[in-house]
Amino acid sequence: MEKAELYLKTIFCCVACDGEIAKEEIAMIKDLSSGNDIFSELDTEQLINRWIAAINDDGAAFLKNFLNELSAESLSIDEQLLIIGFALEAIEADNCIEYSEIKFFKKIRARLPVSDEEILKLYPEKEDFLLPDLNAGELPEWDSNIKFNDISFS
Repeated sequence: MEKAELYLKTIFCCVACDGEIAKEEIAMIKDLSSGNDIFSELDTEQLINRWIAAINDDGAAFLKNFLNELSAESLSIDEQLLIIGFALEAIEADNCIEYSEIKFFKKIRARLPVSDEEILKLYPEKEDFLLPDLNAGELPEWDSNIKFNDISFS
């Protein structure tokens, strides 16, 4: 998986992990994909809708697979910090931070070797997100009754 797709998938998983994709989160993805050169080569709408179908079918397994993909990637410190930044932006996009999102962030964080100090240099107000309070290896929780609709950026 190319890095840009990994970044976008990080964003998608962070907006979906609470069981709802809010209109503010869709707007954030649309703005990022159209205003950030990182995503210029991707068909973000197609990818998001493909992942919606996959998460509708597989739920927690989809999220677990993403975490496994993240663990398998060889990422520089800057790339790890970019993933952290995208994850935080996605979690905060709807102005409603659910504990399930923080738990998922911690699962992402546990798979990145970047230090807490490096993260806190860029995001000093996010110390609570870094506090240990769960088994990061634990599978993501998912309600199998949750189903998302496809999205449109138009």
